[in-house]
Amino acid sequence: MSAAAEIEIGLNAAIVAMAGRSPRLLVVGEHHNALEGLPFGPFDPTRHRTMEMSLRHTVEAQTALDLGYIEQLYTFGDRGRHKMPGDRGPHVVSVGYLALTRMETERAARLEASGAKWRDWYGYLPWEDWRQGRPVVLDQVILPALQHWAEDPVHATAGGPSIARRARLKLAFGLDDFPFDEERVLERYELLYEAGMLDETVLDGRVADRRIASALGIPMRHDHRRIAATALARLRGKIKYRPVVFELMPPEFTLTDLQATVEAISGRHLHKQNFRRLVEGAELVEPTGSTQSATGGRPAALFRFRRQILEERPAPGLKLGGRAGG
Repeated sequence: MSAAAEIEIGLNAAIVAMAGRSPRLLVVGEHHNALEGLPFGPFDPTRHRTMEMSLRHTVEAQTALDLGYIEQLYTFGDRGRHKMPGDRGPHVVSVGYLALTRMETERAARLEASGAKWRDWYGYLPWEDWRQGRPVVLDQVILPALQHWAEDPVHATAGGPSIARRARLKLAFGLDDFPFDEERVLERYELLYEAGMLDETVLDGRVADRRIASALGIPMRHDHRRIAATALARLRGKIKYRPVVFELMPPEFTLTDLQATVEAISGRHLHKQNFRRLVEGAELVEPTGSTQSATGGRPAALFRFRRQILEERPAPGLKLGGRAGG
């Protein structure tokens, strides 16, 4: 009987904040690895009763960030996700988390000293940002390459993999009569990975060379970009039935700022008047009675999250309608 493989449990956090109107992801470096990744720490059950407590302690000790909302995403345990020379190191099983926080200037120096940095989330997943319209990279690079991959004659056996690939492609990217679903972030990432179009596919030894000339987003170490895609998918779904968006907002905000944050998360432009009717109908905010001076315009009313909604409705959120066009 072979000896049992050594297993380590690690905790990864996709930590999200807003900077202006840009969604930011916290990344950290390693002295022996040129690629940045998500904050990571081992789970030590002798020190912490729960994995969430361990994660909060690790992040706050490293970065001085006070995490607000936090939830477990998924357990990532595929062999090779922490590739080691000879693949003989301990097998690392990572529990991924989504965490939301706010940027605070008084903690910026501590964060910088820790080596952690805020990066634009869409720098890693550029095909997910539709705020300025349909991303050009979809039609110029991604879809032609994926359609070629799906129709590869090597896989075109009767009832074989090519049929499943075409179906996955239509569903993930909203082709033909399928709508584009912004929550299918992970499915889109995994198709790009399987097709050999991402740097991680090369780094993991799955293919010798990336199968397209242009890089699709910034690569991350191990499978951290997959975890980031999982987190974005979860957050996009979550804002529709939980008021988690307010974890990213200051205590007082304008409706314009709230709309910009929702657009940044969902990756889509929202009509101003429709958004305001949606917010009013959801009864998620209340006026503070104060205003904020706007450059070149009249002062804007300030609002705050109406916490009573948590006692009034089982699923208070911003139920965004379907995206027009794919």
